[in-house]
Amino acid sequence: MEKHQIHFGTQPIDFWIERKDVKNVNLNIKPDMRIEVSANDKVPLNFIYDFVKSKGSWILKNVKQFEEVRPLKQSEREYVSGESFKYLGKQYRLRVEQSAEEGVKYFRGFIYVHVQNPSNRSKKAKLVDAWYKEKAYKVFEESLNKMSALMGKYGVGKPHLEIRVMKARWGSAQIDNNTILINTELIKAPKYCIDYVILHELIHFKYNNHSENFYNMLFALMPDWEKRKKILDEEIVREL
Repeated sequence: MEKHQIHFGTQPIDFWIERKDVKNVNLNIKPDMRIEVSANDKVPLNFIYDFVKSKGSWILKNVKQFEEVRPLKQSEREYVSGESFKYLGKQYRLRVEQSAEEGVKYFRGFIYVHVQNPSNRSKKAKLVDAWYKEKAYKVFEESLNKMSALMGKYGVGKPHLEIRVMKARWGSAQIDNNTILINTELIKAPKYCIDYVILHELIHFKYNNHSENFYNMLFALMPDWEKRKKILDEEIVREL
């Protein structure tokens, strides 16, 4: 990818261009707020610059919201009762309770953290992260089973699932290893957004690019995929 910059008014906007076999020019804001544009080799650079400028207001709005929200959440996140945590697209309140048996449970709209020392922030953070990871494996596997059933008739089998925290993408198809890698943070998104990411990666096992054939299949199997992607890019990303 090559880094470029345009100015929207007096505000500079840095973005990266990736040349791909795609029909349209696509702009995405990644989970780390990196702005990426994909276009085929025939699209002139000045056209891409004009395209990014036309999205300038939307880009700056989302970047500003992220910058306002993220530092506040990072500085105030103390894992105390009353704090809000996102899970499967909804916000839930945390309840911290002292207990000899440590763990995290979801019950009647609350996320309970049972910990021996309620003032030990590091321990509470580890417990919550482990709970998210456990839920992610379960939910992602369920989605993979469902989406793999759609792809079976196209000769695509069910690949292995791996999860990890990633800064710049929601998922990745590792064709050679017959594996899809999914961002653990995706557990904070609604299930229908999780389905979109996993289907997207599965289609790469049929078309390992973002060609017209790729998007034709995506539209055929999930006509509202753009709506799901928009929720990820505009709403869920601000909670990370």
